[in-house]
Amino acid sequence: MADGSRPPLSVLDLAIVSEGSEPGDALRNSVELVSHVERLGYTRHWVAEHHNMPGIASSAPAVLVAALAAATSEIRVGSGGVMLPNHAPLVVAEQFGTLMGLHPGRIDLGIGRAPGTDMHTAAALRRTADPLSVEDFPRHLTELIAFFDDSFPPGHPYGRITATPGKGDRPEIWLLGSSDYGAQAAGVLGLPYAFAAHFSPRSLMPALEIYHSSFRPSAWLEEPRAMVALAVICAEDDERARWLAGPARLSFARLREGRPTRFPTPEEAAEHEFTPQQEATVSAVQGSAVIGGPDKVRERLLEFAERTGADELMLTTMVFDHADRLRSYELVAEAMELAPRAEDPGALIRK
Repeated sequence: MADGSRPPLSVLDLAIVSEGSEPGDALRNSVELVSHVERLGYTRHWVAEHHNMPGIASSAPAVLVAALAAATSEIRVGSGGVMLPNHAPLVVAEQFGTLMGLHPGRIDLGIGRAPGTDMHTAAALRRTADPLSVEDFPRHLTELIAFFDDSFPPGHPYGRITATPGKGDRPEIWLLGSSDYGAQAAGVLGLPYAFAAHFSPRSLMPALEIYHSSFRPSAWLEEPRAMVALAVICAEDDERARWLAGPARLSFARLREGRPTRFPTPEEAAEHEFTPQQEATVSAVQGSAVIGGPDKVRERLLEFAERTGADELMLTTMVFDHADRLRSYELVAEAMELAPRAEDPGALIRK
């Protein structure tokens, strides 16, 4: 950030399914994690839509967001994101309108343009093998917003449809991206923009420049607002953090080779001999990763925020053991001096 202040911190959760565990374990871990980071003072907690990936259980963001919101009382919860090509805009409006009705003022709807999966699985989700044209996404996004705001133009065939819930229950909509396209679309529409630097770091600065230069004030946002997601692993010291980071390296290498697996153990990652191609693939992505002890992580996060001008940072921590994930977010909160929230009295009843 330009003034050197500490940026707000948030959480991107992929509901990791580690070797030896089941998807249900990952989902329960997400519920525990959101309660943990709420107490620590994080701003929001998002879950990402992925399909046909054995190591990621967050395939149904709206359902998982409902559980996360029910387990908390103050932190914002939402999708990071819902992949709009996989869903009818009316269905998304009704789902997130329902969430807003249950948890007013706390729901975020991050929207993405990618399918979040391979093409075969995308065809199964869409019930057609026909690819979407470049015009489909902006049209569907406009329809989604219109269902929330009842803003279809006169004569539009959907103008007679009322999203219930949905109409009048508009969540905070963010446009997600990892390239120039999303940045420009968010700017032109006057939406807040979230960039996925945890897997596309090289495109970060050009995308942020495009977003700011193309931004037009809208009814819901007067000035550009950019959030950047990046991988962060914090432990008591640098050596421990590097050990914990091994599984993410191996998992990503396998994913890029088209053979995703459940999240491997640190021991398996340490024993794996990376090929030159795997090393190149992982290094290209992990250039933005922040891995180390509390002092190093604090220094890197402040430098990253200053360099990018991001209004908010969203941290994704992919480690094998859930306890290490909880501890990482705790150490970062302490290092970045987040203001902890008081224990929610209702949490004791829900537990």
